[in-house]
Amino acid sequence: MSAARERRSAGLLLFRRTDAGPEVLLGHMGGPYFARRDAGAWTVPKGEYAPDEPAWDAARREFQEELGLGLPPPDGEPVALGEVRQAGGKTVTVWAVEADLDPADVVPGTFTMEWPPRSGRTQEFPELDRVAWLPLDRARELIVKAQAAFLDRLAEHSS
Repeated sequence: MSAARERRSAGLLLFRRTDAGPEVLLGHMGGPYFARRDAGAWTVPKGEYAPDEPAWDAARREFQEELGLGLPPPDGEPVALGEVRQAGGKTVTVWAVEADLDPADVVPGTFTMEWPPRSGRTQEFPELDRVAWLPLDRARELIVKAQAAFLDRLAEHSS
């Protein structure tokens, strides 16, 4: 795959410390393909960006767009969690930021797709249909498989 066509995403993984250990803010992917799935259907809030945009800028922009926040993303000290390559070939780069956010404040962005397939009709779906704080162990059970590496890297950093 040429560098010009390589798909890249960047995102922010919010975390907070609790008496029971760290929790992370993940989003459940919206749309009909993930409606009845839990395991493998949760993700770091992220999105694709163009090659000429710095990944950090894209991560902050996409966090705000994905969560539909009227506020800028949190300004905490970013912790670089590196990148992973997902099964579909997309490379995802993530930073962790310690911050708190009320999931009730989230108003996710939307996307449009033909649904049902080959029906000729389009429907609008939320990018993320819900957002939740999850302990690391539970998050590992639910997150997109390749993204579990970010949770492991965060655990190393926060221990």
